[in-house]
Amino acid sequence: MRRSRHKTLKGEGVGEITNTVSIRVRPAEAEDRAVPGDWEGDLLFGSNNSQIATLVERQTRDVMLVKVKSKDTQTVINALIKHAHKLPRELDTSLTWDRGSEMADHQKFSLATDIK
Repeated sequence: MRRSRHKTLKGEGVGEITNTVSIRVRPAEAEDRAVPGDWEGDLLFGSNNSQIATLVERQTRDVMLVKVKSKDTQTVINALIKHAHKLPRELDTSLTWDRGSEMADHQKFSLATDIK
């Protein structure tokens, strides 16, 4: 039986996201954009191996950009933690991210910031 080249190169368990939280459990206030403080994020890749995390506040549609030095989970999480500490307390309720491996350590982010 032949294995996929990607499976072989990636390795078992590397970059897997554990203890995921489904978007279906997002609070109703966040879903209907009733109150500020709920964010959506994604990591964008540019030329020359550059990355920027985008954060969009769901109610106001305000956008914040966070320059990230590399796409590994520790670097991304640490940059987001540093940036989250700059937010006013009433604007840091939740962060919804796609299932990219850069957020594999999402629990560290939640523990450090108290953001769900």
